[in-house]
Amino acid sequence: MTRVRIGLENGIEGRSLAWALDYPGCFAYGKDESEAVLNLPRAMVQYRDWIERHGEASWLGDLNEMDFALVQVFEVYCIDENYENVPEGYEVNAWFQHDWKPLTAGEVERGLTLLSWSRQDLLQLAADVPEGKMDVRLPGERWSIRGVLEHVANAEWWYLDRLGLADRPRSALPADYVERLAFVRARLEDALPGLAGREDMVVGRDGEFWSPRKLLRRALWHEKDHIGHISRLILES
Repeated sequence: MTRVRIGLENGIEGRSLAWALDYPGCFAYGKDESEAVLNLPRAMVQYRDWIERHGEASWLGDLNEMDFALVQVFEVYCIDENYENVPEGYEVNAWFQHDWKPLTAGEVERGLTLLSWSRQDLLQLAADVPEGKMDVRLPGERWSIRGVLEHVANAEWWYLDRLGLADRPRSALPADYVERLAFVRARLEDALPGLAGREDMVVGRDGEFWSPRKLLRRALWHEKDHIGHISRLILES
């Protein structure tokens, strides 16, 4: 029996998000915490299928022999510049006890593989978008498809900056979204191997904790989440 530890994040964009903590890139949303947790087993099946579509035998094992266990719940909150709780302000996202653990060399290697697959998926999806749809911003949407792609690169740079690994301001990144995505990802791929085993990389930035494990968790989630976002925009535009 394989134990799947779940970290639950409540209040992220008005929803709950269940993280499979030992399986970066596997997560599920729900309108509340019960729905998010219930949706995670299906997300695990989709995660296994995604791994196998990229030509590699799944390391997940038999999904019929998995025990899903909720181990921690984090309530998202907002703070102001004085680190006081406020209704609206800087949103502090989940920090789980699991995020304290240093990444192993094997986890970094697997994480790099997963990141390469998600990037392949993102670029293939973008390549299939007609140029005329790239800058269409639908009602209620913050970004066009091109804007989402730029946001993915910017967010990844911001994650690196949390650990002091961004070597220049965001304004100095390439303007073209394809070049920006490639530049930022190269920096992340270069940095990750050096983070294996680091116990001194847990830092506090702007009122929240960050670590190499959290960086990898968030980077994989963010890109995969926006792949789904772009797929929806394509259908709706």
